[in-house]
Amino acid sequence: MYRQHFGLVEHPFSLTPDTQFFFNSQSHREVLSTLLLALRHSEGFIKIVGEVGTGKTLLSRKLLASLGDNFLTAYIPNPYLTPEELKWFLAEEIGIAYSPEIPSYQLLREINQRLVDLAQQKKQVVLIVDEAQAMPRETIEALRLLTNLETEKNKLLQVVLIGQPELDDLLNRPDLRQLKQRIVFSEYLQGIPRESLADYIAYRLSSAGYRGANLFSRSALALLYRASGGVPRLINVISHKAMLAAYGEKSEKVTRSHMARAIADTRESRSIGRVLAKQNLWLWPAVAVLAAASALLIPSFVEINL
Repeated sequence: MYRQHFGLVEHPFSLTPDTQFFFNSQSHREVLSTLLLALRHSEGFIKIVGEVGTGKTLLSRKLLASLGDNFLTAYIPNPYLTPEELKWFLAEEIGIAYSPEIPSYQLLREINQRLVDLAQQKKQVVLIVDEAQAMPRETIEALRLLTNLETEKNKLLQVVLIGQPELDDLLNRPDLRQLKQRIVFSEYLQGIPRESLADYIAYRLSSAGYRGANLFSRSALALLYRASGGVPRLINVISHKAMLAAYGEKSEKVTRSHMARAIADTRESRSIGRVLAKQNLWLWPAVAVLAAASALLIPSFVEINL
């Protein structure tokens, strides 16, 4: 809709986790570096926690793209699996053909042997579990038992747990203390800080093909931060709507007024942002009237003084 108007080749604020739009903020950069370092040193469990919308799935996609050919990865986007489904998922990802006739103990033996073979080939197997807070307790225990597979020197399977803060609550259960003790690295993913918001917006726009001057006014960015709290998903949703509002007026810039309308249309916006947006929307008609009246008075005033 607005791509041609703003000279874009694609939508800059899509919610699809596309690594092309991965913004290297300090928090995301530090977490990604920790992940790569831990995996290259064959650590066991790694836990990444972040609030809803902070870019956890995009981070996991970036991680997958950053690992070299010596890694064999398995990615679970929906961890609501039974223990047996988990084992079969891992088995198929590492090259074991599915066969419903294989009993559980034999499947575990085949997984172990396959992991040993891959280790001898200098392949590191990494299992990434997204939305890990939704994994059933029995499946988490099965996952822990799978990480018992190891050689004298290295773990045969490394696990990255990525989830919302509820993941911490889950792992604090007394019956999961053995797994919690195996977590070697634990990181918390932050949102976009206020001082980096303009850079985040500019990066998303340039990645989508924008080559013009600053598209968002400073006052629009200030209002955007108050409404989003720096949460990337909220930033994207509100920015998309603000660009639609600007396009609707054929404006070449996203102003505070456009941002206010976008925030008012987004229920998930933070309360302080919605209050400021409403104030802006109330004041805007009055400001427009005053501006028009001033424009009419200025010529008369000039003539009198001349």
